[in-house]
Amino acid sequence: MDQVFEQKLMQAAQAVEEQVDAELNRLEKLSDDDIEKMRAQRLESMKQEHKKRQEWLANGHGEYEDLPSEKELFDITKKSERIVCHFYRDSTMRCKIVDKHLEILARKHIETKFVKLNVDRAPFITERLHIKTLPTIALLIDNIVKDKIIGFTDLGNHDEFSTEILEWRLGRGGVIDYKGDLNSPPDENEKKKTINLFGKKPKTIRDGMGDDEDDD
Repeated sequence: MDQVFEQKLMQAAQAVEEQVDAELNRLEKLSDDDIEKMRAQRLESMKQEHKKRQEWLANGHGEYEDLPSEKELFDITKKSERIVCHFYRDSTMRCKIVDKHLEILARKHIETKFVKLNVDRAPFITERLHIKTLPTIALLIDNIVKDKIIGFTDLGNHDEFSTEILEWRLGRGGVIDYKGDLNSPPDENEKKKTINLFGKKPKTIRDGMGDDEDDD
């Protein structure tokens, strides 16, 4: 068994070495014009990234905003491609737990707009999205509700979940740029937990969503 493992390890190392050698050979063959073109492309990419970052900040990204009414959410969908919206009520303690994590993630992921909306101030959206359990986090992409996180079931089903597990779950929903392994929750590697996240036909926020299974 050990010999087989060592052989596979050596094969993997050899494959990596061959890839590195191939890349070095490619770079050595580049002309000055090729190098200058690569620099120009990289510079243009950096300019576009900076421009996009400035647009995000101008639209309030980087902050976790409490919306005064549901009208503001409709307005935000016209400006931001990706939105994380926490539907909450002040009297629900678990909503305060979500607030703590989303405040951190809003600062980290400025590519996404993070907001929260009191369900008592949003009767239309609350009804259309069939929001029955609090907290509920809606993940919107291009004005379409792609996914919802209902309660803490997807987060380990306990109050002490980490910011990283929520970040992973948002990444699974495609609403943030997640750098880790989407197939393996950061806090659940040993449990090998599988979560069925998708499968429902998306609708716009005005159309509403299909029925969801309520949490206890």
